[in-house]
Amino acid sequence: MPQDIACRLHAARDLRVEPLSEPLRAADAALIRVLRGGICGSDLHYYHDGGFGPIRLQEPIILGHEAAGIVEDAPEGSGLRKGQLVALSPSRPCGTCDFCRAGDERHCVEMRFNGSAMRVPHEQGLFRDLLYHPAAQCFALPDGASPQEAAGAEPLAVCLHALNMAPPLTDRRVLITGAGPIGAICTALARLRGAAEVVVTDVQDFTLDVARRMGADRVVNVASDPDGLADLAPGKGRVDIVLECSANPHAIAQAIAVTRPQGSIIQIGVGGTLPLPLNMIVSKELRLCGTHRFDAEFGEAVRMIGAGEIDLSPMVTQVIPAADAGRAFDLAGDRAQAVKVQLAFGG
Repeated sequence: MPQDIACRLHAARDLRVEPLSEPLRAADAALIRVLRGGICGSDLHYYHDGGFGPIRLQEPIILGHEAAGIVEDAPEGSGLRKGQLVALSPSRPCGTCDFCRAGDERHCVEMRFNGSAMRVPHEQGLFRDLLYHPAAQCFALPDGASPQEAAGAEPLAVCLHALNMAPPLTDRRVLITGAGPIGAICTALARLRGAAEVVVTDVQDFTLDVARRMGADRVVNVASDPDGLADLAPGKGRVDIVLECSANPHAIAQAIAVTRPQGSIIQIGVGGTLPLPLNMIVSKELRLCGTHRFDAEFGEAVRMIGAGEIDLSPMVTQVIPAADAGRAFDLAGDRAQAVKVQLAFGG
């Protein structure tokens, strides 16, 4: 029988596939055999740079916070059963701080999040064959659902929360900047929510083709066609709502320029300190709103996937065995040929 493994990062570019010791049993936790795990942008920051911003790797860490697997064992009364497919929510709020009590668990001051180096010891991630996970954070999918789709619940939840922060999209022109995984999912959601037109920008034709398959009406490669949004600029701008997924200063400035007065920009992409054209934000009375993770949206994401209300499959461009995780991470960082790369566990 194959040895259980984990994908553990020891330092920037030092990702090792190592034998996994038997997981420690935890109270109120289910034993999960992981089947699929999606490589996220934050995983890539750890892999390429050893962290991001002030958060730095200080000890080896198992990466990963997008995963789905099969229940091997579950606490009595949890509602979970052996053999059931579940999506794993990586958020573990304390439940007692002011934010948790107010229903804003994503801002929990004691948040534990799988695959995060924010705390020492680090919070170990989900890229391993076998783990105990809080039963309350295991969301069951109906029989017949695929692990590939189930592993997309976490990024879908991020996008659902972002759209919940935005005005209604029905009959609006929506601009999505950045056609990575989050931009691709936002494209599908904008289509589902009745946007009149969905325009997506990026600097790679490969990712833009995926966005088109996710529901974009129009895609613009702003590297090869820097004036491709010029028709949306007259009259102080013709875009109603921007879902900014790139954190690129040029993309943000261009989005501000084409957004109509009193339009909304939802900032989803994460970056460092950036210059902003404040004069244009003020004069056009733009609403600039940040968005962070998710709360109840994780359950909604699982429900949508289980009901077949959204198709995330065009976003998953490669599935690679976890034993070849180094190649998978290298590929996931290349937007010329990948959007979402998933690791396949279980041998």
